[in-house]
Amino acid sequence: MNKKFAALSILCSFALFLVAAGPAQAQCKLGVPAVKVGVQGAASGPHADYGRQIEMGATMAAEEINAAGGILGCKVETRFMDDENRAATGVKNARLLVTDWGAHFTVGTDSSGVAMAMGPVLSELKRIHFFTHAATHRLTEDLVAAKGIKEIVRVSVPIYQDAITAALIFKDRKDIKRWANIGADYEYGYVAWNLFKETLQKYRPDVEFVAAAWAPFLTLDFSPHVSAVMAQKPDAIFATPWAGEAVMLLRQALIQGVFDNIQVWWQAMGGSVDVLEGITAEVQKDRFKGKLWATARYIHNWPDTADNKAFIERYRKRWARFPNYSAETTYSAFFIMKAAVEKSRSLETDKVVGAMKGMQIRTPGGVRVFRAEDQQFVYNVPAGRPVVDAKYPIPVLGDLRIFEAKDYYRHPPFAPVAATK
Repeated sequence: MNKKFAALSILCSFALFLVAAGPAQAQCKLGVPAVKVGVQGAASGPHADYGRQIEMGATMAAEEINAAGGILGCKVETRFMDDENRAATGVKNARLLVTDWGAHFTVGTDSSGVAMAMGPVLSELKRIHFFTHAATHRLTEDLVAAKGIKEIVRVSVPIYQDAITAALIFKDRKDIKRWANIGADYEYGYVAWNLFKETLQKYRPDVEFVAAAWAPFLTLDFSPHVSAVMAQKPDAIFATPWAGEAVMLLRQALIQGVFDNIQVWWQAMGGSVDVLEGITAEVQKDRFKGKLWATARYIHNWPDTADNKAFIERYRKRWARFPNYSAETTYSAFFIMKAAVEKSRSLETDKVVGAMKGMQIRTPGGVRVFRAEDQQFVYNVPAGRPVVDAKYPIPVLGDLRIFEAKDYYRHPPFAPVAATK
């Protein structure tokens, strides 16, 4: 089979499975009772919706794969576990899923801290984990590209989306010179801010970074952080608290009149469904005055393709929700796994990873391309402003800024990025 035909067959596989008839009938060609996939995410606490969306994306993918004949005639079986957004729990879950339950693959993980703790354990367990949320660049840059842990595969766009995309969007805004940061007080927030500053300064050596206020995990009252940075009279705010914390931060910023006194607010991962649901009333009333910008690792109104529209329709029918990015990335991870297993006709790590080399696969979030050097699936996700669209009951991102992945992804060899304040 030539390379062009092989790539085409992979691109077609996502669409073709939907029209295959009936449940799996043939005997499993992999010699196992079922392909077991362990799934975990943060399903309790303030970020619980992300874990629930991981579970929903995994469940729907498994149902659809099984309805279309399984993987080489093998049924897919899933088991979900709450990692509580804690590193120790994530590691314990990984061990239990593999050694006790017998998982052939694992999928999910919201927290970068959990991901970094799991990485070395995966090589011990000899099981591939498809990471579908955790954003730290070190997962793929350090643990895969530098240390060679082949059991790590990332399906979601990492922190590049939060930081480099923002710099590219605002580098030509001459009216914005003074930037301030309201950051998540852990590695995600530190690296996002440092990478944003580093990138923006390459284009705009005249910019100033005038303030940084750091909000610990589970912050409820952001008013001191907002007051501290606004005292320095910034033109723009870069913010990294996410999920429910992002909603509280934005509402408190409105109370303090921030959007009357800045040009731009960049909310990393503010395009996630839960955040958009939380600020629906404010967007409908135009309280952000068109100054709020956001992105996510997938947004439900893009790409404008038949694949994505059909995915959203099926997802809403199944769960009565829009899929957030952790749902789409998890759903797509199952079909990446399916394509690689079917190509390799194996469940062994080396053979499955080998089958992903050169892979280009069409998913609801667009075409994902496997980059072998760091085992990162590369794809495009735009950023935009939350707006009302009559076709949707919640806000969507409009006024989209779309960059080619090559322009906002970091590329090997990777230069270090400071992971400190």
